Amino acid sequence: MTSIHKAGWKITAITTLILIVINFLFIYFVQAKWLITSILILSVLFLIFVLRFFRNPVREVISDDDIVVAPADGTVVVVEETFDNEILNTNCVQVSIFMSVWNVHINWIPISGILRYFKYHKGKFLIANNPKSSTLNERATLMIESEDNKKIVVRQIAGYVARRIETYTTQPEIEVKKGQQLGFIKFGSRVDILFPIGAEILVKIGDTTKGCLTPIAKL
Repeated sequence: MTSIHKAGWKITAITTLILIVINFLFIYFVQAKWLITSILILSVLFLIFVLRFFRNPVREVISDDDIVVAPADGTVVVVEETFDNEILNTNCVQVSIFMSVWNVHINWIPISGILRYFKYHKGKFLIANNPKSSTLNERATLMIESEDNKKIVVRQIAGYVARRIETYTTQPEIEVKKGQQLGFIKFGSRVDILFPIGAEILVKIGDTTKGCLTPIAKL
């Protein structure tokens, strides 16, 4: 079952109203039936695209506590060791998932635990699959500590088209559950996940992920 996500209610309503007005004006003022029909078809296709972008699918999360699930739908574009100088201050393994405009753009909590850190950063709007986007783009960083004290960093990154990050869980020291909605990024974006060295990474570059459904690492 799929509904329209709350992040898209306003945009969907405004888009629908504008398209209705445009089509009414064409019907009233234009005589060429082929042009009226063309505008109607294009309007319907555009509305379908908007509705599809803001779809809100129901997902059954993997229950295994040791499994970290994908926080987003998309394609794995990075699997590498890196140094995190924002919160962990140590080497870690980074997995990055790029979301195109065709993917669901909801972000989910990848593992249950306590939210220990949240910070929003203003920044640039480089193309989201650019490696520098992790540190230069507008982004929101969260750090979750699992029950066995493993620390996972999740970073929402705005892309060239995406101009707004929504994060629903921002208050440190609250409990979060795997599979609950973390936020939403509008129109093309990326999510980075940083794991402790030694975590078993279950995906590789080029793999397709489904939020809540794809296991990406085992702690």
